[in-house]
Amino acid sequence: MVKFSGETQGTYYAITYFEKKASNYQQQIDSLLHRFDSSASLWKPNSLLSKINNNDSTARTDETLEILFRKSMEISEQSNGAFDITVGPLVSAWGFGFSDRLKVDKHIVDSLLPLVNYKHLTLTNGRILKQDNRMRLDFNAIAQGYAVDLVAQFLESKKIKSYLVDIGGEVLAKGTKPDKTEWSVGIELPAASADDERQVKAIVSLHDKALSTSGNYRKYYEENGVRYSHTIDPSTGYPVKHSVLSVSVLASDCMTADACATVMMVKGLENSKPFLAAHPGLEAYFIYSDSTGAMQTWYTPGFGKLIKEEL
Repeated sequence: MVKFSGETQGTYYAITYFEKKASNYQQQIDSLLHRFDSSASLWKPNSLLSKINNNDSTARTDETLEILFRKSMEISEQSNGAFDITVGPLVSAWGFGFSDRLKVDKHIVDSLLPLVNYKHLTLTNGRILKQDNRMRLDFNAIAQGYAVDLVAQFLESKKIKSYLVDIGGEVLAKGTKPDKTEWSVGIELPAASADDERQVKAIVSLHDKALSTSGNYRKYYEENGVRYSHTIDPSTGYPVKHSVLSVSVLASDCMTADACATVMMVKGLENSKPFLAAHPGLEAYFIYSDSTGAMQTWYTPGFGKLIKEEL
């Protein structure tokens, strides 16, 4: 077993795999993740994405941005816009981006909503064209998942068939361990406050699947007794207000799982059920508050088969 961890994209990564020679590929994976950041990072001023957001006419997409863009457009269409990479200006206004939180009111939301529409983007000859230069692209709801997939592809290229890749809680597991047991992954119990100690709500067996969890219990702020979630509904411009505390999504690849977890956080439980029915292969596990404030769970039958233990 080879096991190592590090930092990337403002969070951690942890990788475990089995390999006969016990080769350590941490240096190569660090380089891969660094190159990924150079393309898709919102936080690096010289990244390719930052150049596109700053309307640099010389910026051309690389393979990473092209794949992220095309997958984002696909999920946006499938979700009727619940997933939208142009939501950045609203995320910033509500205080979840770089800048300080604005005193958000209906006037500010109404002024920013015209900048939020994935249909106003096109990819032509390696250039992402925006109908309005004030539009900002934000791949935060899909990039981490794709980074997991890229690390997995690297391990596959080294003929490694048994591994677990975890970047900031986005996870992909392949194969079984040498003793034929499957990988086990915990789903976090939604915390009452961002500083609460992490606890596990459920343990899932993972085999040739990706798992991504999106929640509103770590990233939020409170003002005048109201909690504002970091998940913004692109159709209204406001943070989502529904009973879902977290949703964990299973898919064959982590990029899809990551994006679809955001879709379902925006849609809420009831509106996610038709979305799940329309996309066989996706499974989901919801943790939500009922009308009395008690914590409840709902999950698809396929997800239920993988639950080893609920705590």
